[in-house]
Amino acid sequence: MKFCKTYQEYMQNQQQQNLPRLGFKKLKKIMKTCRQDCHSQNTIHAIKCPVCDGMFFPSLFNEMSDVLGCFNQRAQKLLELHLASGFRKYLFWLKGKLHGEHTALVQDGRDLVAYALINAIAIRKILKKYDKIHYSKQGQLFKSQVQTMHKEILQSPWLIELMALYLNLRESNLNSMKAPALFDGCSLTFHDGKPSLTCELFGSIKIDIDFTCSICLDTVFDPFSLTCGHIFCYSCACSAASASIVDGLKAADPKEKCPLCREEGVYEDAVRLEELNILLAQSCHEYWKQRLQTERAERVKQAKEHWELQCRSFMGV
Repeated sequence: MKFCKTYQEYMQNQQQQNLPRLGFKKLKKIMKTCRQDCHSQNTIHAIKCPVCDGMFFPSLFNEMSDVLGCFNQRAQKLLELHLASGFRKYLFWLKGKLHGEHTALVQDGRDLVAYALINAIAIRKILKKYDKIHYSKQGQLFKSQVQTMHKEILQSPWLIELMALYLNLRESNLNSMKAPALFDGCSLTFHDGKPSLTCELFGSIKIDIDFTCSICLDTVFDPFSLTCGHIFCYSCACSAASASIVDGLKAADPKEKCPLCREEGVYEDAVRLEELNILLAQSCHEYWKQRLQTERAERVKQAKEHWELQCRSFMGV
């Protein structure tokens, strides 16, 4: 079965969810028009295509943005529900959102990851088709530009969080249910003692995310994902942003850059990966215990220095 038909059938089954989708057929129709125009003029649009530039890429970009926005919003709500505690959890219970919590969370997380990945495959295939028709690399260039603008769904920190959520629930003793088939290839693996999240889905796409902090070169502790997509320990990210642990990443100067890609303004909207933090704490118990003691000592030291500075400033010393 061709992927276009697979995609259409999948989205048809998701109609009740009211999820935005790629106009797969529409985009292929634009390229078909371009191909006919190209043959009629006996030319090859190797660099820029007058037919596609004004229709194909703008349309695809808008649809990608809608898909990403929907995915991020729904993933955040799902994770918020799972991590709720105290009075907030009681409110969710009153609203009936926690009925059958474990089973519902696994299913909802499974559906969201499937939605993200099938759209990632669709985008990859349509851009590959574009380059094949035009004998160009404009499709790959567009993909690189989209990644720079953080519109690539595989860059979303919420995708990592959902996969970590699944692994956390799978390991829990809340229910002995069998793991959904979608996640048979999803696991936390270790290479030379360093963890990475591996997930191969739909037989077409593989995710392999290394959880080694590029600053301290250890497993990320209290991980944060910057808006550029790179993941660091919280304390390492604060150090790179020239911000104290007490003030946090939101206090970082907008001109501070990511240590890896050198992009500016990546700290203010950084996301704490709470599910990943739980997963790594359970999987790297001894390391976590040692690192926790070190981090606590450093945070107490910085907090003490911070308040001493505040007191001196207040007293005019």
